[in-house]
Amino acid sequence: MAAGRSARAVIGAGLLMVTLAACGGGERPGFGPDGVPIENFTAEQIFERGEFELDRRDPEDAAFYFSEVERLYPYSELAKRAVIMQAFAHHQNKDYENSRSAAQRYIDFFPTDEDAAYAQYLLALSYYDQIEDVGRDQGLTFQALQALRTVIERYPDSEYARSSVLKFDLAFDHLAAKEMEIGRFYLKRNHYPAAINRFRVVVEDFQTTTHTAEALHRLVESYLSLGLTDEAQTAGAILGYNFQSTDWYEDSFKLLTGRGLELKATGDNWLAQVYRQMVRGQWL
Repeated sequence: MAAGRSARAVIGAGLLMVTLAACGGGERPGFGPDGVPIENFTAEQIFERGEFELDRRDPEDAAFYFSEVERLYPYSELAKRAVIMQAFAHHQNKDYENSRSAAQRYIDFFPTDEDAAYAQYLLALSYYDQIEDVGRDQGLTFQALQALRTVIERYPDSEYARSSVLKFDLAFDHLAAKEMEIGRFYLKRNHYPAAINRFRVVVEDFQTTTHTAEALHRLVESYLSLGLTDEAQTAGAILGYNFQSTDWYEDSFKLLTGRGLELKATGDNWLAQVYRQMVRGQWL
């Protein structure tokens, strides 16, 4: 008897997929020529159709079916799963706004659920995956950093924390690259104060990124162009202490020594303060 029921269940599931897929030649139930209302199906059947659409790489339709589970059966256990699956399906479809909406809805309704960490991670990805080239506006990068930080701080033991840390570092580096690009733009046009402001941001706020060495060298160039030798020498001293093996140090060394200057901290300026903190460990 058990074997018979199992066989009938398999056949029934197969017929369900055929019926659903046949509605309108692959159209959604209730919209095909057969006019099968989606309300005629159970939450399990509609949810399975959503999974079926994901399997055949149709995330847009998958998101629709998952949303119908939530709409038609809002108090079912599957409705909760359907929300997180909507967020995933929308993200697969690069519909980032709706992915964020579904993920946020899950976080709001089920903050202590085991999938809340994944919902927060999907929300962060909806920003992170839209980060454009450094020449574009970086508003989404800031939002990605904030959302990734939430994953790291709120769910430090989750499987998504490590990935969030890596993506956070990349996004952070991306912002530094934006500052460098603008700084170089001003430097090439001899707008030295504006260039210095951008390179200073990198040195003070993005010290852990890959752009710090170049920023220090560009400060040497900019300050020398303005005749501010104390600042140029101090930037060179920081560069020599932290990045002596880089080409940026070699270039700054040639620039400074070519003018009879040393790479040493001198004067009382913002770079001298950075030197005291970074090299001497004097924070007060």
